[in-house]
Amino acid sequence: MDNFFVRRPIVAMVIAIIMVIVGIVSLAGLPIEQYPNITPPMVEVRANYTGANAVSVEQSVATPLEQQINGVDNMIYMKSTNANDGTMVIQTSFEIGTDPDMNTVFTQNRVAAATAKLPEEVKRLGVTTEKSLPNILMLITLTSEDGRYDQQFLGNYALINIKDILARTKGIGRVNVIGASDYSMRIWIKPDRLAHLGITVPEIIEAIRQQSVIVPGGKFGAEPAPPGTEFTYTVRLPERLQSEKEFGEIVIRTTEG
Repeated sequence: MDNFFVRRPIVAMVIAIIMVIVGIVSLAGLPIEQYPNITPPMVEVRANYTGANAVSVEQSVATPLEQQINGVDNMIYMKSTNANDGTMVIQTSFEIGTDPDMNTVFTQNRVAAATAKLPEEVKRLGVTTEKSLPNILMLITLTSEDGRYDQQFLGNYALINIKDILARTKGIGRVNVIGASDYSMRIWIKPDRLAHLGITVPEIIEAIRQQSVIVPGGKFGAEPAPPGTEFTYTVRLPERLQSEKEFGEIVIRTTEG
């Protein structure tokens, strides 16, 4: 074979040229990474148990989820963090080179199997499963140069106008707004007053849930309508409670007298 190419150099040059051309054409379609994967992909499971301490969250939320997630395909190790504000984060690390999307699907299936064992309050707020990375890619700071806007305004502005745009960026797994909270109505209770009246916290929660709802009002003149009906009107009832005065008028319990 060596003598064949030595005696026929033109054939050797043609084959070499063809191989170079094929290599250049194939180069554009080859997957090329500038930096190889050196950290294991991670999937985070987050839940919130309002009013519970770290021990209660660990026993009633983290433990059932950990028992189900443990042993998921391609898993390396798992870390759980429970806080006294009722939040829980389970970080599951997977083998380097595995598909983060498939890891998220596998973890989500395990979380769904444990949902039935979670408290109703946790299931109502929802359990989120997202792919993530162990390090922070970028930090962005919002400031008010003239001091016109406070931290609460800037945090709310970031939640409404910046967070969603960054989350839609290709390659971004999750966006957190640190130090900010959504606008909400917080209700403070007096334990001594509740004990005097014999009212419990679940009663207050249930009263708020029942009286702060959106109720469909229906329509007037919808089909089937009597002869002569020409217009259809949609009834709009009051929406959820919004002002402090409306929440202050919630009826917890009534007595005969």
